[in-house]
Amino acid sequence: MSVFDKVIAARLARGIVTQPIEYEKRGAELKDLIAAKFSRSFFIREVDTGSCGACESEIIAATNPLYDLQRYGVSFVASPRHADALLVTGPVSKNMVLALKKTYDAMPEPKLVISAGDCALNGGVFKGSYYIAGGVNAVLPVTLHIPGCPPTPLTLVKALISFLR
Repeated sequence: MSVFDKVIAARLARGIVTQPIEYEKRGAELKDLIAAKFSRSFFIREVDTGSCGACESEIIAATNPLYDLQRYGVSFVASPRHADALLVTGPVSKNMVLALKKTYDAMPEPKLVISAGDCALNGGVFKGSYYIAGGVNAVLPVTLHIPGCPPTPLTLVKALISFLR
């Protein structure tokens, strides 16, 4: 039995949690992968290119005290110069194309682009609109797409795990 399993078993016995939490187990797995691949935290710069805000709400939820994504080694940074990955949400509106490209160009190599949400894939419900340039892959080379409308914190963690393996 791993240390994590012992902690969960103790918490179950005391009634602190009522069932094993999948997020905790996946988060521990993500932390091990990040330590092995980066030897430090995984830094993400997030850009909203025209979303409805649902993806941002879930990303913010992933950093709240309940999920606390930072404890697994994922940190959001304000500058693209400090980022390992660019996380893009929403369909790319035409007025955000230049800003998105400039953010991408400011990142150090290697540049990872992660799109999150169904709108970032192909424009979602906004697909075909005169105001939308398309999905993120129409502007930048996407390394990983996280599906969902919006993707939950657990979906984000699972996608990062599968990507880092």
